[in-house]
Amino acid sequence: MIIRWLGHACFYCQGDGISLLTDPFDEEVGYPLPDKEVDVVTVSHDHYDHNAVSLLPGKPEVVKEAGTHRFRSLEIKGVSVFHDEVQGAKRGKNIIFTWVMEGVRLCHLGDLGHLLDEAALNSIGTVDILMVPVGGVYTIDAREAQEVVAQLRPRLVIPMHFKTPHLSFDLGQVEDFTKYYERVRQGESWEGTAADLPDEQEVLVLDYQ
Repeated sequence: MIIRWLGHACFYCQGDGISLLTDPFDEEVGYPLPDKEVDVVTVSHDHYDHNAVSLLPGKPEVVKEAGTHRFRSLEIKGVSVFHDEVQGAKRGKNIIFTWVMEGVRLCHLGDLGHLLDEAALNSIGTVDILMVPVGGVYTIDAREAQEVVAQLRPRLVIPMHFKTPHLSFDLGQVEDFTKYYERVRQGESWEGTAADLPDEQEVLVLDYQ
């Protein structure tokens, strides 16, 4: 399996012969648009920096609702949460997606705006690799992200949705999040199977691809 970060909350994941893209964005975000043709796209919520499916090449299957969805051998589960700390009153709902590739259980939190309650934690279940927003403003901030990581206890943490030179609007820096961890490394991608996951929890800051 391979995971690459295409900017913001957009990741390219490939495993078990299936390619999946999370939260594609439009040109207003600042990063070059994702140009990979994939099988499946997940959309955590209908905001321009997460739902630009129409700009992608090809005709991917689109998953944007809570519940269990299947594409060939891939099962994707969506868990409904909120985009803010006041039950969606500010920014509406958000969908957390989980799926398994090459024996690795992945979780993409989308624009999560609050800590997780027991019902959400039970629905999400065990997580091997967690893609977590850390930049605040529109999502949980670095400190809250650290608390969510403690709730889910993934073996590998990949931060997303933070300020970079490409991003056209202001968010917190990734260093505000990584300062809470001793085991932090940087890389172009993550490649492997369940056997390649770290024994102790690790934070991987992916380079923009």
